[in-house]
Amino acid sequence: MLVLSRKVGESIVIGDDVIVTILEIRGDLIRVGIDAPRHIKVHRREVFEAIEAANREAVAPTLEAMSEFASAIKGLPVAPKTKDSD
Repeated sequence: MLVLSRKVGESIVIGDDVIVTILEIRGDLIRVGIDAPRHIKVHRREVFEAIEAANREAVAPTLEAMSEFASAIKGLPVAPKTKDSD
């Protein structure tokens, strides 16, 4: 981890096109401005973690969904084996 000290109005450049600027320091609160291209996603960590959790939940099959799928394919005919399928 790189640790830097900055004063109000000073910036940090990340890569070629992300600029992080210290806007204000008030007690233990620091306001930070981030200038980045639109294709770069910028989130607070807690928001990022919530998005990741929601994405994992969305792709995880539920027991109910698996049961419905199993029921749906039970009645489907099975393709006959051919000589080439071995």
